[in-house]
Amino acid sequence: MRVRNSMLALGLLASVALAGCSTVTSSSETKSVSYTEQIFTDSYGSVQDAGYTLPAIPINRMDKKFVRQIVSYQTNEKPGTIVVNTRERHLYYILPNGKAVRYGIGVGKQGFAWSGTAYVAWKQEWPTWHPPKEMAARKPDIARYVEAGMGPGLNNPLGARAMYLFNEKGQDTLFRLHGTPEWASIGTAASSGCIRLMNQDVIDLYSRVRPGRQTKVVVIQ
Repeated sequence: MRVRNSMLALGLLASVALAGCSTVTSSSETKSVSYTEQIFTDSYGSVQDAGYTLPAIPINRMDKKFVRQIVSYQTNEKPGTIVVNTRERHLYYILPNGKAVRYGIGVGKQGFAWSGTAYVAWKQEWPTWHPPKEMAARKPDIARYVEAGMGPGLNNPLGARAMYLFNEKGQDTLFRLHGTPEWASIGTAASSGCIRLMNQDVIDLYSRVRPGRQTKVVVIQ
C-alpha cells in the first residue's frame, strides 16, 4: 500500500510540474499550482507556427539570465501585470504568490526609450510592421513601409507576435512588446524604442496576456 501511495504522489507531482510549464492556465489552475523556480532551457527549439518555421535558438550561447524562467519577485502589482525593467533587460509577467515569469529583452537605444504606465490595447499574431515616420527619416530605405507596411514573415522586425501599448488616456504610445528574429540582440540596447523578446518567448508571453485595460504594463528605466 505504501508503494502504491508513493507512486500516486509522484504522479501528482508530475502533473503539477506540467501545469507549471503550461503557457495558458485558468485563474483557478493558477491558484492551485505551487510554482518553483524553473528555467525553461528546453523551450527554444524550432517551432512550427501559422505556416512559418521559426529556427531554433542556440540557447547555450546566451547568458542564462536572459533565458525564460520562473523567479521569486516581490511586488505590489497584481498577477497578470507586466513589469519591464529596461536597466536589467528583463520583463516580468507577475504570477500569484510572489512569483513571476522572467524573460530576457532587448530595449531601445538611448534617446529612443520610454517609461511609464500603459496597457495592452490589442495584440496580433504575425503582425505587419509600420515603422514610425521618425525612424523612416533616419533610415530612408524603410520609408516605403510607413504606409504600406512590411508583411508578416521570418524577417519582419516585429517577429511572431506583437502587443500594442496605449497610455491611460487611450492613446497609442507607438511602443510595442514584440518578437525578433535577432536573438543575439537580447540583453542589449539595440531597438528603436520597443521592447523585443526572442520569438519563442514572445509566443509564450502572448498566450498569457489578455488585451484590455486589465493588462497593466509598467516600464521602468
